[in-house]
Amino acid sequence: MSRLTKIEQETVINFNAGENMAVVYTRDKAVIRKLDSLVNEFPDVYRCIKATDIDKTYSMPKQYVSYRKPRRISAARRRQIRQQMQNINKTR
Repeated sequence: MSRLTKIEQETVINFNAGENMAVVYTRDKAVIRKLDSLVNEFPDVYRCIKATDIDKTYSMPKQYVSYRKPRRISAARRRQIRQQMQNINKTR
């Protein structure tokens, strides 16, 4: 795989209301690794439909494309987590 700049390592997800499948085009190696593992684990759901030396195109049900709200952690909870991690690191 040739070296791509960060800007060239794009991922495009395409789907519409009339079809139940989404098409994912990517040049990002991390996304390719994740989707390849999903293709290997769930070949009846995820499919690699095209591959070159720098990019891959996948097909998957559009219901698996998700949007999530950002996680909100209070300042008190953040301090508690920080203290727990410091205690864990001290015991190592």
